[in-house]
Amino acid sequence: MKTTLKNECKKLCRTVIAGLCISGSLLTSSLQAAELGYPEKEELKFGFIKLTDMAPIAIAYEKGFFEDEGLYVTIESQANWKVLLDGVIDGRLDGAHMLAGQPIAATIGYGTKAEIITPFSMDLNGNAITVSNEIWKQMKVNIPKQADGRPVHPIKADALKPVVEKYLDEGKPFNMGMVFPVSTHNYELRYWLAAGDIHPGFYAPHKGDTSGKIDAQVLLSVTPPPQMPATMEAGTIYGYCVGEPWNQQAVFKGIGVPVVTDYEIWKNNPEKVFGITKAFAEKYPNTTIRLTRALIRAAKWLDDNNNANRPEAVKILSQSNYVGADYDVIANSMTGTFEYEKGDVRSVPDFNVFFRYNATYPYYSDAIWYLTQMRRWGQISDDMPDSWYKAIAAKVYRPDIYMAAAQSLVDDKILSKSDFSDLVGEDGFRAPQKHFIDNIVYDGTEPNAYINKFKIGLKAGEKL
Repeated sequence: MKTTLKNECKKLCRTVIAGLCISGSLLTSSLQAAELGYPEKEELKFGFIKLTDMAPIAIAYEKGFFEDEGLYVTIESQANWKVLLDGVIDGRLDGAHMLAGQPIAATIGYGTKAEIITPFSMDLNGNAITVSNEIWKQMKVNIPKQADGRPVHPIKADALKPVVEKYLDEGKPFNMGMVFPVSTHNYELRYWLAAGDIHPGFYAPHKGDTSGKIDAQVLLSVTPPPQMPATMEAGTIYGYCVGEPWNQQAVFKGIGVPVVTDYEIWKNNPEKVFGITKAFAEKYPNTTIRLTRALIRAAKWLDDNNNANRPEAVKILSQSNYVGADYDVIANSMTGTFEYEKGDVRSVPDFNVFFRYNATYPYYSDAIWYLTQMRRWGQISDDMPDSWYKAIAAKVYRPDIYMAAAQSLVDDKILSKSDFSDLVGEDGFRAPQKHFIDNIVYDGTEPNAYINKFKIGLKAGEKL
């Protein structure tokens, strides 16, 4: 009988980490964790990019959670995502705030080949798509209005389609920015555009073409997050998809309008992860669990009491050694609101989620979604069976390590069982997710069936 994707992943989840036997469920009465040992490596250096979703690292440092674990951490901002990934691979960094697609891409050999894993998902949501004032002016006439005159949200790319067609008819390329070829931002921007019947282009690595611009109506290029507003203001790009605070920065500078958040594209979508090499986890198992414990505590602190700690977090993040943007710019999204067109401030309490909704748990199905988008846009050139998607997800996403950390926090009475109650019996797959802007349902146990649902994108049997 054919083994289901879920059951195969359950088997893979049964492993031993630092003497802790962790099954596919958490906090069961029969599960007793062994005492956690001292960290094998105490002095660590972690990297990050200047985005608000690096917050768990900053909070774990500032609130002493790393020190509680016997870890003495140095935190260092990186110039861009490639420099950050290379730093983890070559050992200059012990771990880092990463794009969720980076460990996956490295594992399958798209770009730099390396064995990178994640025991911790850093957040949900947190991104938006912003366009220049001129593009917004042209889009706005295509958007329905509420009774108060404000645009109806979510704004779909249908409103952008006539604008893009006009530019193409005039022989002008329509350029937009994203932060990295395997970033959530790239896939979210592509998803939004394609849902509005705008082709964002294919990759063809087997032909040596990694531009992502084959058949594209909108040309997407890489721009580092902090440079997004200035690049748009210079007219090099007409819009971009990026994390905060660089969408709100465009509003504050008066140069652009965020038109849609990733929460509106895919409600409670997974965002960044904390990445380490597989070799690091194997050589320093106690250290790996202890740094995961510290990050879990930080994430919980960020969401405690309906985000009551967010103003303090914003003050910390506004420091130049972290994000370095003005307090008011960061607070605009981190404290539960989001400003679209100047003055159009709306309540978005879940724009940044760090612990709620099992945000910190590394779901296999989250990894598989990224793989489906890599296949959809040609970064994965060939058809792969569902079992392949499962195997890659299980190599990269490590809920076994996460569960060891969570169990030990409960055993030490630092956190309570109720903090992880939703993870009892967890098998690594979210229930089928329905909250996408195009209403297409995603079931992580059936990746190929999901890929074949899209009007735009490669399907089974197709190759460029």
